[in-house]
Amino acid sequence: MTSTLFRTKSVEQSIQDTEEPEHALKKSLSALDLTVFGVGVIIGTGIFVLTGKVAKETAGPATALAFVAAGVVCALAALCYAEFASTVPVAGSAYTFSYASLGELPAWIIGWDLVLEFALGTAVVAVGWSGYVRSLMDNAGWHLPEVLTGPDAAEGFGFDILAFALVLALTVILVLGMKLSARVTTVVVAIKVAVVLIVIIAGAFFIKADNYKPFIPKAQEVPPGDSIQSPLIQLMFGYAPTNFGVLGIFTAASVVFFAFIGFDIVATAAEETRLPQRDMPRGILGSLLICTVLYVAVSIVVTGMQHYSELSVDAPLADAFKATGHPAYAGIISFGAAVGLTTVCMILLLGQTRVFFAMSRDGLLPRFFSHVHPKYKTPHRPTILLGVLIAILAGFTSLDELAELVNIGTLFAFVVVALSVIILRRTRPDLPRAFRTPMVPLVPILSVAASVWLMLNLPAETWLRFGIWMALGFVVYFAYGRSHSRLGRRGKQLGTDDAR
Repeated sequence: MTSTLFRTKSVEQSIQDTEEPEHALKKSLSALDLTVFGVGVIIGTGIFVLTGKVAKETAGPATALAFVAAGVVCALAALCYAEFASTVPVAGSAYTFSYASLGELPAWIIGWDLVLEFALGTAVVAVGWSGYVRSLMDNAGWHLPEVLTGPDAAEGFGFDILAFALVLALTVILVLGMKLSARVTTVVVAIKVAVVLIVIIAGAFFIKADNYKPFIPKAQEVPPGDSIQSPLIQLMFGYAPTNFGVLGIFTAASVVFFAFIGFDIVATAAEETRLPQRDMPRGILGSLLICTVLYVAVSIVVTGMQHYSELSVDAPLADAFKATGHPAYAGIISFGAAVGLTTVCMILLLGQTRVFFAMSRDGLLPRFFSHVHPKYKTPHRPTILLGVLIAILAGFTSLDELAELVNIGTLFAFVVVALSVIILRRTRPDLPRAFRTPMVPLVPILSVAASVWLMLNLPAETWLRFGIWMALGFVVYFAYGRSHSRLGRRGKQLGTDDAR
């Protein structure tokens, strides 16, 4: 039984499956498209909110160094993703990579994890987008009925009509084709980056050198906690993180890291890239570099405009402009956040549908969902199903407490991909690799260590919810996936359980 649970799907077979006409996605993306996708999903509300929040509570002006540290951690994972995405240019990202190296059960687990990660991420972002749009509408004198503003705002029944409509609209765009999705994303990302650059350039004129003193504030110990909301590392080892000081920079890095989440989604589009061996590494690493530079620049500006101790938590960048006597920029920031979240939502939905499609093509989910649209060559069935379900989820559910599940799911994927690079280097050294992760196994090991460290800093409650979802995944796999696996059926046809 163990051999069937850890049977691997060869890279050659994975690529061959993409050539079946009824299951083949259209190749239309370039390196620029991939970079735009990466920037589009990474830059969200974090750049407008998280920078000031972390500066005030954790690191002070040294928040810029925290972004650099978090960027280095992400770069370790990105190097591993770049090797795999260029070597195995197949939809599914970490799911497909682990199927080729760790085996079917680990692949199922990571695929199940990604489905949750992207679904919750899409819904959470859609709800956040709705809030920004309602704020802009209120400023213009347009007000939605309270019952249509979501469950948080309404007493009794509440439905977030804007979040629901956004997800449905993006679902239609994704069904109509990847190139259309890329064009929409390009326009929106251009607007979003322009707004960020306006904020950086305008804010630079209001910087006061005294606000950077001290650049690294004096360290403050955090009282240890013993509740389920405390970080797991506190409950396990009694370790309490430090705010401010040198160690506070690394505490801040574990927080701002989540502003980088999304570059891994670029890997889900590998199968739809014209030259994946060349363009996947460029898209993944290029988008990460651009976003790191923008994050560092914004953090330097916001802590220079207003002393870190005076920054607001809810809207620090907008309030910093108000404090300098320029409230008009607050409206620009809100507009940029609302526009930016549109692409974040669409690309998260894109990533989920590609993982779902890859799992169904392998038989681990119903094969009904593995057929592409005859005209648009997109996985329309899972896109429509998931789009409708997530739209309903976004409309009816308050998801603030579930948002951290997105974080733990992403970090878990990072760990799996890094381990897969080491394993595949040993089991398949003959594979042609257009991009090779440098210093293997050192870089993947560092990536695993950094990801595990950040996971341990998440609340124990998040771990509990994650464990429940994973347990449900085991039930689904043994009830359906294992018996319907195409790899397993091929093995039986060959008279062996080893389908390698």
